[in-house]
Amino acid sequence: MPIIQSCLDDDFYKITMGQMVWRRYRDVPVRYGFMNRTKGVRLAEYISERELREELDSVKELQLLPEEYEYLASIKNGEKPMFCREYLDFRKNLMLLPYELEERDGNFRLEFAGPWSSAMYWEIPALAVINELYSKGMMAHHMEGREAEIYAEGHRRQLHKIDALRKRQDVVWCDFGTRRRHKREWQEYVVMNAAQALPKTHFVGTSNTYLAMRHNLMPMGTCAHEPFMVLGACAMGKSDKELFETPRQVLLDWWNEYGQGLSIALTDTWGSPYFLGNIFPEFAWQWKGVRQDSGDPFQFGETMIQFYEALRIDPREKMIIFSDGLELETILSLADIFSSRIHIAFGWGTNFTNDLGIPSLSIVIKVIEAGGRGAVKLSDNSAKAIGKPKDIERIKRVVGYMGTFNAPCRY
Repeated sequence: MPIIQSCLDDDFYKITMGQMVWRRYRDVPVRYGFMNRTKGVRLAEYISERELREELDSVKELQLLPEEYEYLASIKNGEKPMFCREYLDFRKNLMLLPYELEERDGNFRLEFAGPWSSAMYWEIPALAVINELYSKGMMAHHMEGREAEIYAEGHRRQLHKIDALRKRQDVVWCDFGTRRRHKREWQEYVVMNAAQALPKTHFVGTSNTYLAMRHNLMPMGTCAHEPFMVLGACAMGKSDKELFETPRQVLLDWWNEYGQGLSIALTDTWGSPYFLGNIFPEFAWQWKGVRQDSGDPFQFGETMIQFYEALRIDPREKMIIFSDGLELETILSLADIFSSRIHIAFGWGTNFTNDLGIPSLSIVIKVIEAGGRGAVKLSDNSAKAIGKPKDIERIKRVVGYMGTFNAPCRY
């Protein structure tokens, strides 16, 4: 059986972003590129190009099934449908565009190009395929005959997490682990363990739309770096002033699409100090909160409390979603420090769906070009920066980026 068996085996925010893109920017030409940030790991030693092509070809043939269409149509944003029928009709008839794949120096060059409204849906299934094939290859190469031991260890780690979280009434979290999961069945197993063991007020759902549909869980998601990177790239041919203002347009588009229902802002695409100092203050009263996805989460928490207090907003009425490389100990420490001072929640990814004692990958698929120009992500961790050097330097100059935090990308 192929790894990806449903169009909904995808992060929910790809679908919500997809509607915004389809309405406003559907024909913008975009190129995505795969990046392996895992030092010392040559993926072609564990994954055959033939097997990878077979899996990607299978993904390319998937289409939205009638029951999946109706499920998406049933999701509400407040009292209104989250998705309009015209967008769902577009998704029903969509087939993914061709991909470009070649082995290069022990790794893979994998890219997807086309209109933004079509090319964007490759990211999550392609990452999930690569992770699962890598896990399979890693176990075959280095752990043959130890499968029972490995899964017993994964089960033990899972129970330890659940036992610790069962004791904490102040920890609200959801599964964000589709893209770097160990395998499809393992993600379903750990998600269902959490859903059965913890109250719905604590384990609140999953970003995996298929699992949400299948198991009556809340589909979860905010907004990614992607819109900021695409609109930023399209503005690279404009003045510095217009480039500087680009993230404001993303927030306006998002609000016009979903209002307060999905109003969690991602702060770090071009650095949180720039975003919080220049873009977000005019939105801070209306928006529910922010998501932290890079840098020091403890410093970020303090920064956000100070940010809201400076605007005479009670931080206890706002939210931070932490989602950067979380581990159990970090979650508990953040809850200890912040749960009484500001609403917090956690989007738990790789360490939740891929923690079996096997070394995990740090891989991403990101926008590399849009509108014929290079895309840039700076991040609050310079190790995560993406883009051509000249484009990175321009964005740094325009937004006054002074970030010095640098830590290895674990996940």
